[in-house]
Amino acid sequence: MKWKELPRNIKVRMITSFFNRAVSSAVMPFMALFFAQEMNKIWAGAFLIITVVIGFFINLVGGYISDRFPRKKVLLTTSWLNALFFLIMTISLLPADNLILLFAGAYIGFIITSSLGRPAMHAIIIDSTTPENRKAVYALDYWLVNLSMAIGAALGGLLYLNHKTELFMMLTFTSTVIPIAYGIWLQDKFKDQLQKKHDNVFIDLVNNYRIAFRDSAFVKVVAGSTFIFAAEFSLNSYIGIRLAETFKAVNIGNFEIAGVRMLSILNIENMLLVVCFTFIINRFTDRLNKKNALLIGLILYGIGYVTVTSANTWYVLIAFNLIATMGELIYSPIRNAEQANMIPSDKRGSYSAFSNLSFSGADLVARSTIIIGAFLMPTMMSVYIGFIVMLGTVLVYTGLFARNWTTGKVIEGSVTASGGK
Repeated sequence: MKWKELPRNIKVRMITSFFNRAVSSAVMPFMALFFAQEMNKIWAGAFLIITVVIGFFINLVGGYISDRFPRKKVLLTTSWLNALFFLIMTISLLPADNLILLFAGAYIGFIITSSLGRPAMHAIIIDSTTPENRKAVYALDYWLVNLSMAIGAALGGLLYLNHKTELFMMLTFTSTVIPIAYGIWLQDKFKDQLQKKHDNVFIDLVNNYRIAFRDSAFVKVVAGSTFIFAAEFSLNSYIGIRLAETFKAVNIGNFEIAGVRMLSILNIENMLLVVCFTFIINRFTDRLNKKNALLIGLILYGIGYVTVTSANTWYVLIAFNLIATMGELIYSPIRNAEQANMIPSDKRGSYSAFSNLSFSGADLVARSTIIIGAFLMPTMMSVYIGFIVMLGTVLVYTGLFARNWTTGKVIEGSVTASGGK
C-alpha cells in the first residue's frame, strides 16, 4: 500500500507517533532500571506493577469515553496533559539529588493520561481502515514503530547514563508538538457514538464492557496476547536488570559493552531487523495459510525469548534475539489484523480498550518477573517464560480461528431468521 493512498488520520497518527516514540523509547525502557537504582529492585517492581494496574483500569474508562464523546477532543486533552507530566518529570531531574517522589508522581500522571487517550487513537485507526487494507496498514505501522524505537534505543544507549535530563527535555518538546498536530490535521468522522443507557455512569461503563467480556473468542485472544507480549516486555524488565548485574563486559577496541549497553544492542537489533525485513516477511506470509504462519511465528518467538531470558554470552543473546524477532515479524501483523476484524463497529473504543488489557497485563507479568527473578535462578526464569508463551499461543490460536467458525454460525442463524435478507 502506497503512502499517498493512506487516509489522512493514518498519516497523522504514524508521523506523530514516530517522533514521540523515537524520544520516549530512549528513556522508557530504562524505567525499571532507573527506579531500581534510585530505590531498590523490590520497590521498583512493586511500583511499576501498581502503575500497570492503574493504567489498566483507567484504560477501560478511556475506552468508554472514546465511544461516548468526540475522539479528537479526548486525544487533545490527554495529549496536553502528557506534555505537562513530562515537563514535571524533567524538572524533578534538575537538582543534583533527583526528586524521585515528584518524578514517580508525574510518571503515574503520565500513565493515567496516556491510558485515557490510547483507546481513542486505536478506535480512530480502525475507523479509518477497512478489512481489505488493515493488514497492510498494520504492517506499515509496525515498521514505523520499530524504526522510531530503533532510533530511540540508539539515543538511549548513548545518552541515558550521562544525559538523562536532556532526553526528558526532548520528550517534553515532542509531547507538546503532538496535540498541536492533532488540532490542525486530525479528522474525527465518527458519528455512531454510544448512547448513555443508565443514569449511573459506573453501571453504564460496566454494561458497556459486558458484551466484550461475553465474547469468549475475543477474551481468549486478549488473554493469550497478554502472555505472549510478556516475554518481549521482560527484555526491558527482568532481562535488563539481570544483564546490568551479571553480564561480563566485552571490549571492542576502546568501546566497552557492559550490561546496559548490551540491553540497548538487543533492542536496536530487534528494531533494525523489523525495519529491514517487515515487508519481505509480510509478502512471504501472504502466501501462507494464516493459521500455519501464526503458529510458526509464535514457536520461533518463544524459542528466542526463552533462551535470551537466561543467556549471558553476547553472541548467544544476539542469535536468539534474531530468532525471536523473526517470529514476531511473522505472527504480529496477522494477529493485529485478525483481532481488529473481530471488533463491532459501534464499540471500537471499548473493544480497543479491552484489547489493551493484553499490553497492561503483559506489562504486569513482565514487571512481576523483576520480583520473581530476585528469588529464582535465570534458567528457571527461562522455564517460566517458556510456559507463559506456550499458554499464550494456545489461547490466541483457538480464539482467532474458533471465532471464524462461531461468526459463520451466527451469521447463518441471523440470515435464516430474517428470511434470507
